[in-house]
Amino acid sequence: MSLTTLLDRLTPGGRVFLPGSAGEPAGLLEALCAPGAPPLDILSSAVPGINPVPLDRLPDGSRFTGLFAHPQTPEVRARGVFRQLPLSYGGFVKHLGSCPPFDATVVHVAPPDAEGRCSLGPSVEFTELAVRRSRRVLAVVNPRIPALPGSVSLPLSGFAAWVEQDAPLRGYDVGAPSDQAAVIAGRIALFVPDGATLQVGLGKVPDALMRRLEDRRGLRLFSGLLSDGARLLAERGCLAGGAPHTACVALGSPDFYRWLADRPDVRVAGCDTTHAAARLAALPRFVAVNSAVSVDLLGQANLEMLDGRMISGVGGAADFARAAAIAPDGISIVALPSVAGRESVSRIVPRLDGPASLPRHDIDVIVTEHGAADLRGLDMAARARRILQVAAPQHCESLAAALAETLARL
Repeated sequence: MSLTTLLDRLTPGGRVFLPGSAGEPAGLLEALCAPGAPPLDILSSAVPGINPVPLDRLPDGSRFTGLFAHPQTPEVRARGVFRQLPLSYGGFVKHLGSCPPFDATVVHVAPPDAEGRCSLGPSVEFTELAVRRSRRVLAVVNPRIPALPGSVSLPLSGFAAWVEQDAPLRGYDVGAPSDQAAVIAGRIALFVPDGATLQVGLGKVPDALMRRLEDRRGLRLFSGLLSDGARLLAERGCLAGGAPHTACVALGSPDFYRWLADRPDVRVAGCDTTHAAARLAALPRFVAVNSAVSVDLLGQANLEMLDGRMISGVGGAADFARAAAIAPDGISIVALPSVAGRESVSRIVPRLDGPASLPRHDIDVIVTEHGAADLRGLDMAARARRILQVAAPQHCESLAAALAETLARL
């Protein structure tokens, strides 16, 4: 059975869940745009930059709903094809529990084991939750998916139809190291003690941070995702033994996926586990590190909007930042370069021009290449002055004037 034939099993106009990240089967979204493909009401965890979504080529009558903003042409906007849900991963777990049932969920799995079960491998996310809410499950069976002992598996007998496909998994390449990222990572590392439980995302700063933690011992990883940096820490002896290192997605290079197959200490779980508020707040020495588009002098962060355009979503950052901020020995860190646009635009701003993706009470420390602003225990005026100290020097005068105006109103 071909991928196109598999998708012919979908009912025109039906509600369908499609996994994102490494859970997206190669060619699936393209197949949904093929001539004769049915229009569908799609809910997906597709991530921009990882899972390109051809919104402009979806059949007439289609709707695509996701957690992150995706590039849209004016025509796509006029057609109303795309809809973004302003939910964190934890909030999306709740949404899946109460939304109408799906006609089908398409899963991406490893070949069946001796017991006839197919591993979801490096990407569980919301897939198991969606399967529970689906009338049918359609499967793409891929021998390149590592059958991780610590991942979720589904019975082959439970699939209404399935197709074999030998294709690369979606991956992630952080690119060349950056001197600026290394400086920021060095400042973050000062807040990560031995025995910490660490959450980081994707990007140059998280990758550089892993390299700066090579002298730490007893680290535990509990994150939305794990990437090649987790392998580096494991090979340097930095990770605690006997404890599962947990994420809802493992996303990285082909070598990373092959390495995962032999790691019984890596657990890939659903977001109902990895983003559960009570579980996160109970993690020992929990250090959450997230990035931002901008932060303001009130200490709140925008993760989603740039120049009036939605470019992303809050993802799991809100869940992790909140948990770290309220954990007795936790710390919530937001890290970002101080400038953008060849240093002409400050990313420390008087007031956010986008949503407050992370409120000020969920951020303990703001880190740039100019320093770390530890905001814990400070009042509003002292917080603002400390944030000003990590802004780019060329923008400090205008920011100080804006700060004086803000403080005059308090």
